Amino acid sequence: MEHLIPLLQKTPPFSLLPESVLQEVSESMQKKTFYKETLAYRQEVTEMQGVDVIMEGEYETFFFDASQDKRCIEVHHSPYCFGGISVVLNRVRALKSVMAKKGTVVYTLPKKEFTELCNAYEEFFHYFTSDFGKKMLDEEFAHFVKTPASFEESYFAADQLYSRKIESIAFKDIVSCTESTPIFEVARIMSKNKVSCLFIRRETDQKIIGYVTDITLRDKVIAECIDPQKAVSEVMDNPIVSISSDAYLYEAVLMMFKTKTRYLLVEKDGDMAGFLSRNRLLSEQAQSPLVFIQSVKQAGNTIELRKKWLQVPDMINQLLGRGVHGEIASQIITTIADTITVKVIENVIRQIGKPPAKFVFMVTGSEGRKEQTLSTDQDNGIIYEDKANEQRETVREYFLDFANRVSDDLNTIGFVYCKGEFMASNPKWTHSLSHWKRNYEEWINETVPENAMKFSTLFDCRYIYGEESIINELKDFIQEKLQVPNERFFTFIAKNALQYEPPLTFFKRIKTQTIGKAEVFDIKTAMSPIVDLLRVYALRHHIDSENTGERMKKLQETGVFSKEQYQELHHSYYYLMALRLKNQVYQINIEKKMPDNYIEISRLTKIERVTLIEIFKTISNFQQGIRMKFTGSLS
Repeated sequence: MEHLIPLLQKTPPFSLLPESVLQEVSESMQKKTFYKETLAYRQEVTEMQGVDVIMEGEYETFFFDASQDKRCIEVHHSPYCFGGISVVLNRVRALKSVMAKKGTVVYTLPKKEFTELCNAYEEFFHYFTSDFGKKMLDEEFAHFVKTPASFEESYFAADQLYSRKIESIAFKDIVSCTESTPIFEVARIMSKNKVSCLFIRRETDQKIIGYVTDITLRDKVIAECIDPQKAVSEVMDNPIVSISSDAYLYEAVLMMFKTKTRYLLVEKDGDMAGFLSRNRLLSEQAQSPLVFIQSVKQAGNTIELRKKWLQVPDMINQLLGRGVHGEIASQIITTIADTITVKVIENVIRQIGKPPAKFVFMVTGSEGRKEQTLSTDQDNGIIYEDKANEQRETVREYFLDFANRVSDDLNTIGFVYCKGEFMASNPKWTHSLSHWKRNYEEWINETVPENAMKFSTLFDCRYIYGEESIINELKDFIQEKLQVPNERFFTFIAKNALQYEPPLTFFKRIKTQTIGKAEVFDIKTAMSPIVDLLRVYALRHHIDSENTGERMKKLQETGVFSKEQYQELHHSYYYLMALRLKNQVYQINIEKKMPDNYIEISRLTKIERVTLIEIFKTISNFQQGIRMKFTGSLS
């Protein structure tokens, strides 16, 4: 497929991609030739198998109006890419109809590989969203296109609406009667079965031909003073609308609004298995991460919280499958983890009584940076206010007991004990505010490798419960100490950040290790250089954000990073984050094992491999910059 590379280099947005990536793209493309004029795609009907790049011939794109006349006609020749907007913004359905002229030759990139490119290259993805935005300025185009849902509606409020099938929810059993049943008897049947909807069957073949609801009885019988002895067929509502149990929830919602019916019969294996009401479907739409987090707050004990945490991988899998950015997915996990931790803290306080001093429970590490994954351990500490000498032992005794109880409950839920013991249950990380200040001052002034590691780990600390002013006072103290020139400190911190290198061989291939029979690489270690790199720059330039993405943004805003550097790092980091989360979901759901950070190289597609190599090159280049800036050496 080498001959396709020049074509792709001329075809937006493929022209934005590195040549090494285009090589892999070309090998995934499939040729198709049209030997006669063909309606290749029909708007809102045809499901896209991928995106087409025209090599020869012509695509005529248009909308069919209500009279089946062509509207918004456009003619496209090589180089042109069709289908990107449909896949990205129209739930994989063709946005416009397409007539392929005789002799047209196109190459199709399957939607799986196309989606991988959108996830890996933000500029590639935004080409389609920007193109769509420009087209929506055209009134006629906008007339035929329903504007996509807002970001929040698409990725939060309606996440399960677009990924779940009807068979996955509990639909109601059908209660019915024949068409000759008197109206008063219908009311009795509804009352006895405690239903608000009764279906009506034809007497000859028992086929459902209509339905009656509470509203029907109110509006058509009572309000009209109809004789209740009359047959229900005289007042029943119709038409009857049915849908397959294999259909998606969003298809059911669209069908309801299109037909203006309030009830849908669910068809399974040729029979009517039950029905769905409009209210039931819309309540399903509300089952989002935001609603889930609210349900975590209502969980009463450790067992319920563990059940909630075990549901998180499925939620993240759905979000990532729908294209949710790795940054957002990670922040959702963090928010859920924070909510669970707060519930645990509140439960423990109820068990052992109120604290004898003001305190703050802080989280560090990935949770401190709001970058939680599904393979997570505990990284936390406690800072309590300074008390008079005679109270110190009592206060310390309370908080160490408190910390142990919190740590044990978190471990039961699924947040395992930290192997390095960076936990509040370790007496080293539960102290008074003055003690914590002395710790940080020592780590800054006594520049030895061990102190550099402790400082780096605990610098990413974040308030989660208690008196926030306590941790704010500690952070102000740290920033004050960092104002004093101390090049030796920054050299040690930089060297600590350079201990991990991206897994690239000398020949620029992914470096792997063998675990069991599998060739794997550690994606957490691959991401660490970016985390560590941004921490060093944040320290040097007094950036107070804990989150890696926020640090990148502020460094660009202050002119430390150029826009191009920011984009490269941002895209690299969150591509790796999404890949890491997908791998952990696979390990939990498919391999049925505890998730870790090892990715089997054999499970990566060619496009994923070449994208990773490009990312690792970017990380390596940034590491060279930090070596020169903070250590004065290239090695």
